[in-house]
Amino acid sequence: MDDALPQPDSARAAIGGRGAASARVPQRFGLAERSIDGEWRDIREALDGPAPKLTTTVTEEHPRSIISFNQSPDIAFDRSINAYRGCEHGCVYCFARPTHAYHDLSPGLDFETKLFAKPDAARLLRETLARRNYRPAPIAMGTNTDPYQPIEGRYRITRQLLEVCLDCRHPVTITTKSDRVLSDLDLLAEMAELGLVAVAISVTSLDPRLSGLLEPRASAPEKRLAALGRLAEAGVPTHCSVSPVIPSITDEFMEEIVQRAAAVGVASAGWIPLRLPHEVSPLFREWLDVHYPDRAGKVMSIVRSIRGGKDNDSDFFSRFKPNGVWAELFRARFRLACKRAGIGKAKFDLDCSQFRKPAPGGQMRLL
Repeated sequence: MDDALPQPDSARAAIGGRGAASARVPQRFGLAERSIDGEWRDIREALDGPAPKLTTTVTEEHPRSIISFNQSPDIAFDRSINAYRGCEHGCVYCFARPTHAYHDLSPGLDFETKLFAKPDAARLLRETLARRNYRPAPIAMGTNTDPYQPIEGRYRITRQLLEVCLDCRHPVTITTKSDRVLSDLDLLAEMAELGLVAVAISVTSLDPRLSGLLEPRASAPEKRLAALGRLAEAGVPTHCSVSPVIPSITDEFMEEIVQRAAAVGVASAGWIPLRLPHEVSPLFREWLDVHYPDRAGKVMSIVRSIRGGKDNDSDFFSRFKPNGVWAELFRARFRLACKRAGIGKAKFDLDCSQFRKPAPGGQMRLL
């Protein structure tokens, strides 16, 4: 484990409806850590009562661009859009948590309570697609923070982006943990007919109580499976992502998730092992100490065994391909589960040939 990262405090307690147990500020940027001495915390609560319940705040931001391009050799897409920063789903294992650190905010509780929305996203996308030198390729949504987290119900930024993509015949892939994706089923079905969209829904476990601890504000597992079925029934190419697989916590559900996904018509499935980059590692260790102290040592021992003796492997190519005995066991189990369920790997060939520049003046086409 990186010695520069703060160690978890086993005395911390769970916070209702939140994934992280603290608001740790990363030390790698030289920021002062926000903490309250245990004795002073007790005195304050005796005088003032319990601390007020955490609330979610949303700040609107207005960036100059909306598509992020990458040249990573081990990621299947070269461009993505994130309509929001931070994510109220509060998944304790979320690899995107460290991005909040760049804004002097905690990858812990700040990441899931201090959110940012980009209401200009659709306009910026239309302007980008209208550029003379723009060349289409599938845009990935949901690669960092969830496009269908709860605040999407108010802002509808993801829907606006999909409307632009449909109008311009631009292909899109979506990854989410929410059945709120069904609110855009009309657009997704139309895009699917044109070969412009594929949707992946992540299912981590089948235990609603465990899911409530790991990803407290994401849709329940049954709702995600039902959403996969509705999408598949509507003709939308669907993928079930069994991720992350957490040793001795969620791996017991792998086979049944694959079987349940196949039963509702899902075309493909994949698995992703737990990743713990930067501040995610101490946050996850803290979560283990709070919720599973009896097996915390075993979980982290297996995690380190598949990551070359470290909490995380950030190297290209190997970061998504764990090695070692445990990794091979998970890989073999998943391969056998897919074979038994008659489900394959993702092969979504989206169509870029239909792309057309946005209509002049930002108007939507009637036909």
